[in-house]
Amino acid sequence: MSDTVILVIDMMNTYRHPDAEKLIPHVEPIIDPLSRLVASAHDRDDADVVYVNDNYGDFSAEFSDIVRSALDGERPDLVKPIVPQQGLRVMTKVRHSAFYATSLAYLLTQLEPERLVLTGQVTEQCILYTALDAYVRHFPVVIPRDAVAHIDPALGDAALQMMERNMSAEIVTAADCLP
Repeated sequence: MSDTVILVIDMMNTYRHPDAEKLIPHVEPIIDPLSRLVASAHDRDDADVVYVNDNYGDFSAEFSDIVRSALDGERPDLVKPIVPQQGLRVMTKVRHSAFYATSLAYLLTQLEPERLVLTGQVTEQCILYTALDAYVRHFPVVIPRDAVAHIDPALGDAALQMMERNMSAEIVTAADCLP
C-alpha cells in the first residue's frame, strides 16, 4: 500500500515528431521539479513511482528500447535526469490514457494509493485523458503544474482548469506532492 503513486507519463521521448519544436520549450522547465519529485519518492516508504510511456506504435518494444531511443533522440538532456532507476515499475501504453490497454488500474488497486500524482507530457492530451480515467475509477488526482508540459499554453491551462473543476483534481507544485 502506498499513500502516493507518482505516474511519469511519456517522458521517454525522442522529440522527433511534428509537435516537438512546440513541446520542447515547455518540457525544459519541468525537468528539475520532476526529477526532484521522483528522487524524493525513492527515499520514502509511502510513495511509489510508475513510468508509463507510449510505445509509438512499436508493439515489440521493451521499455528499455523506448528509453534507449529517447536517449539517442534529439534531446537526451531532457531524458537523462528522469530515466527510471532499475527495479521501478514501468509499462507501455498505446493511446493517450495511461489506463488504456495497460495493467495500471490493476496495479493501483493493489497499491491502494490515497493520491495519484500525474506528471509528464502532454497536459492537454495524455495527462488530461489519464486524469479522466483515474477520476472515473475513483482515484484522487493531483497535478503538479510545474511537472507537466504542454504543447499549446492556452490548451494546457484549459486542461488544468478542466481537471480541477470537473475531476476535483488538486493542482499544486511538485514540491507539495509528497506531504
